[in-house]
Amino acid sequence: MAHLRFKALDLVQSRNNIEFKLPEGKISDYFGELAFGTEQMKASLSSEVFKKVDKAIRRGKKIDAETAEAVAAAVKTWAMSKGVTHYTHWFQPLTGATAEKHDSFFDPSKGLEQFKGSALVQQEPDASSFPNGGIRSTFEARGYTAWDPSSPIFIIDTTLCIPTIFVAYTGEALDYKAPLLKSMDAIDKAATRVCKLFDRNVTQVTASLGWEQEYFVVDKALYAARPDLVMAGRTVFGHNPARGQQLDDHYFGTITPRVFEFMKEFEYECQRLGIPVMTRHNEVAPAQFECAPMYEEVNKGTDHNQLLKDVMDKVALRHDLKVLFHEKPFAGLNGSGKHNNWSLLTDTGVNLFQPSSSARENLQFLVYLVCTLKAVHEHADLLRASIASAGNDHRLGANEAPPAIISAFIGEQLTSVLDELERNRDVQVDKGDNLYMKLGIDKIPEIILDNTDRNRTSPFAFTGNKFEFRAVGSDANVANPMTVLNTIVADRLNQFYAEVSARIDKEGTDKKLAIIGRLREYVQESKAIRFEGDGYSDEWAEEAAKRGLSNVKDTARALDFYVSDAAREVFTKNNIMSEVEIEARHEIMLENYIMKIQIESRVMGDLALNHILPTAITYQNKLIKNAQGLKDLGIDNTEVIATIEKISEYASSVKANTLAMIEARKQANEIESSREKAIAYCDNVKGEFFDKIRYAVDKLELFVDDEDWPLVKYRELLFIR
Repeated sequence: MAHLRFKALDLVQSRNNIEFKLPEGKISDYFGELAFGTEQMKASLSSEVFKKVDKAIRRGKKIDAETAEAVAAAVKTWAMSKGVTHYTHWFQPLTGATAEKHDSFFDPSKGLEQFKGSALVQQEPDASSFPNGGIRSTFEARGYTAWDPSSPIFIIDTTLCIPTIFVAYTGEALDYKAPLLKSMDAIDKAATRVCKLFDRNVTQVTASLGWEQEYFVVDKALYAARPDLVMAGRTVFGHNPARGQQLDDHYFGTITPRVFEFMKEFEYECQRLGIPVMTRHNEVAPAQFECAPMYEEVNKGTDHNQLLKDVMDKVALRHDLKVLFHEKPFAGLNGSGKHNNWSLLTDTGVNLFQPSSSARENLQFLVYLVCTLKAVHEHADLLRASIASAGNDHRLGANEAPPAIISAFIGEQLTSVLDELERNRDVQVDKGDNLYMKLGIDKIPEIILDNTDRNRTSPFAFTGNKFEFRAVGSDANVANPMTVLNTIVADRLNQFYAEVSARIDKEGTDKKLAIIGRLREYVQESKAIRFEGDGYSDEWAEEAAKRGLSNVKDTARALDFYVSDAAREVFTKNNIMSEVEIEARHEIMLENYIMKIQIESRVMGDLALNHILPTAITYQNKLIKNAQGLKDLGIDNTEVIATIEKISEYASSVKANTLAMIEARKQANEIESSREKAIAYCDNVKGEFFDKIRYAVDKLELFVDDEDWPLVKYRELLFIR
């Protein structure tokens, strides 16, 4: 294996920059040219058909067969004009990746290209090999993909990609998109209903998402020389470079030419697809970077994030690079997250999380702020489950990401506003009094500006006009946490509306006083979730426990929250998922965790027994000959013998712990319950042995000559000119 390492290093040194030349003109000249968006539809559809499609997109209405035929004809003409030969229903099964089956436009039996409305609207891919959590038997293969008109059709290479949902023959969702769309409908209806307490003109509220995607880039030859990176997405062994991130010189630093050319090309490809990428920069760790788009509607933003990762992978290979989306590819260096900036926008142009210059409008702002905090407090455990994964467990709380304790940060000034609102419980308001001034909420715009600092230790932070869900992992499909967030806030807004309406209708309370009275109660009831300090501190962990907040650090146990009574109720009551779908997803997430740890365990065992130990023993034999030679010459060989003994000690530890880990894995595999198996993998396989084996390997590396060592080092992996 060592020769592979040196060959990889030689390749890296010989690399030339692959320059990418942007086309002449402005980004606006080619933005969205590969997406069948609003402009393309207007240009190719009759006004009547366009109105129907536009209504379906904005209101989630079904498209009739006649309209589907018209759209299919227009899409085929547009796609074929760009050299497209095939089409696919592009969907997001519960693997976390995307899936597609390509069919040709060309029909040999008719001798021509055709694309019917029925092919646009529905396909029947084989569903048997996708995760289903027990919904389907292996022999029951039928599943359906159904067109999602609210997300633009797009072109990749010579294939027309149609975003779709994916459901079982019996109707249960087998993907991420179907529950997300239901949650968006729920938040729309709930938020619109509450908006009408303030503005009757509001007819729709849209949840928006702006994700920030962090990632690492390494040379593909060095990547290929690390079996653990290839198989598990992270290095299970290896030392930090002497110069890592401790000088804070990489963050926002000058982007190296090779990476810059890669960025230019993937941004260009994304912009052609209509993905509004706007930001790029170096992140904290060496070879770590970030990109971010403009805000979009949540469903479209989710699709664009999944598509972006595919585009980045393909473009990276053209630059002899490999993109790593694993949350923690290198121990000792910052991991990668995907901050999800979430807000609610009305069709009248109002951001419901944006304080206004009008004190009256700030009451509406407070309603959505406080209801969100209340929802997060009620369902903090479900939010924790929504971001749980084997990779994210390594990142959460590792001094670069929020802890596993879910809390909300709103800033000192907003905290004072809520405290004042809570204190003024007995304020008397007479006719003509300035209610808002008496309650201390009339100056919110003045105090909110630049006063909500970004608390990097907070999982859920208010940042001026949005909430930033910072705990989501880099490799996650954002549909899962966004589905949960939309659902829990919709549920709370529905309850808020019902409670306020009851006070107005049954008790005759003034509307503003009814709203304020309920907000006061929510502020008090959800106070435990608000935290403004250092989330990494031991003091916070102790304080969180006193407040009754959970601190579950591993996915195996965090996923219990997904099937709790509270989670089941909020999902089923809001028609997001059925009991069957909830149980299936829980099973799938547990199995995914088990498989990830199993892969890491296997690659660790292979590297330890078949690469590291033979190298150590070979070097030890060299030292034995050296020690014997020194003895024959009458020269003191004490230090050499001490080194031989150390190698023997740590080699024995590596072997014993690796064999014990393999045995623990076999025992875990015999457990039938997925939950108990996941816990066994967490505690008995990973928790008991990973660190012991890694420690012994690290110690071995101190005594084994570097040139014989089989693993590419961090410092080599992270070097990109």
